[in-house]
Amino acid sequence: MAITKPIKDRLTALKSEYDTLRKGKESLLVMIDEAEVPESVYNSNAIENSTLTLKETEKILLDMEVSRDVSLREVYEAKNLARVIGYIRNKSKETETNKETILLLHQMLIGGIDDKIAGRFRKLGEYVRVGTHVAPAPEHVEKMIEAIITEYTGDLSNYFLDKIAKFHLDFETVHPFNDGNGRIGRVLICFQLQRLGFPIIIIRDREKKEYYKSFAEYRDEKNAKNMEKVIALALMESLSKRITYLKGQKVITLSEYTKINKLSAPGMINAARRQNIPAFREKGVWKIGEDFIYNSRKEK
Repeated sequence: MAITKPIKDRLTALKSEYDTLRKGKESLLVMIDEAEVPESVYNSNAIENSTLTLKETEKILLDMEVSRDVSLREVYEAKNLARVIGYIRNKSKETETNKETILLLHQMLIGGIDDKIAGRFRKLGEYVRVGTHVAPAPEHVEKMIEAIITEYTGDLSNYFLDKIAKFHLDFETVHPFNDGNGRIGRVLICFQLQRLGFPIIIIRDREKKEYYKSFAEYRDEKNAKNMEKVIALALMESLSKRITYLKGQKVITLSEYTKINKLSAPGMINAARRQNIPAFREKGVWKIGEDFIYNSRKEK
C-alpha cells in the first residue's frame, strides 16, 4: 500500500521549507548530522541487541573510557558504524545505490570484527535465520540483490518512500550477509534519502516492535504499509528538527512547552509520535521550538 496523499503533502511542505531555509547554512546541517551520530549508532546497534547505552556509545566514539567492561566487539561495532554513517554523507552524492557500494559499506562495518565475512555476500553453506524466517539459500543471494537494486533504480514512477520501504523490506528478506544485515539496511535507507536531498533518519530501538512487525507483514501478506509509516514518521521528525534549528528557534523540551502553554502532556506526546506537531527527539527526549503555535484543531 502506497503512502497516503496527506502524508505526501506534509512531506512536500516540509521538504520545501527545509530546502528554502538550508541555503547558506550547510555548515549548521553538518553540525546537526555529526551531533546525531552517537544516537544513530546507539539505536541501530540496540535494535540488534547491543548492550551499550547511549552514554557509553558517546564515550566510545570520543575514545573515552566507559565505567564497565564492554566487549571489544561492541566497541568496534559502534566505531565502525559511526564511520559508515559519516562516509555515506558524501558518497550518496556520487553514486546511485549499487552492489559495489553495499559491499564496501559492509567491509567498513564488519572489518576488524570478522574479516572472514566482511565485504562479501553469503557463500555456499552459509545460511541465516531471523526469528522464524529462514533467508534464501546463499547461491541465490547475489542475483536477488542485483534484482532489487535494478528494481529500485529503474522505478521512475512510484513515490520515493514507497520505493525505499520496499527496497529495505526486500533487502532484509534476502539477508545477504552473515552478519550486519540490519545495520547496513538502515544505513542504505539514509543513503537513499540523502541522495534525494533529504536528511538522514533514525529508526529507534523504542520503535523496534513496530519495525519488526513490518517485516512479518511483508513476508506474509506483501504489505509494506507499516514500513512506509515507520520511515515516513522518522523522516518528518528529522525534517522538523532541522527546520527548527535552521529557523534559529530556541529549542525547549516538549514537557516545558506543555507546561508553559497549559496543554495535556499525554496529548502532546501522542501528537509528537504521530508527527502532527514539529517535535523531535534528542537523546530520547522530545523537544520543540519554543515559538511553535499549537492549534489543537489543526495539530499543525
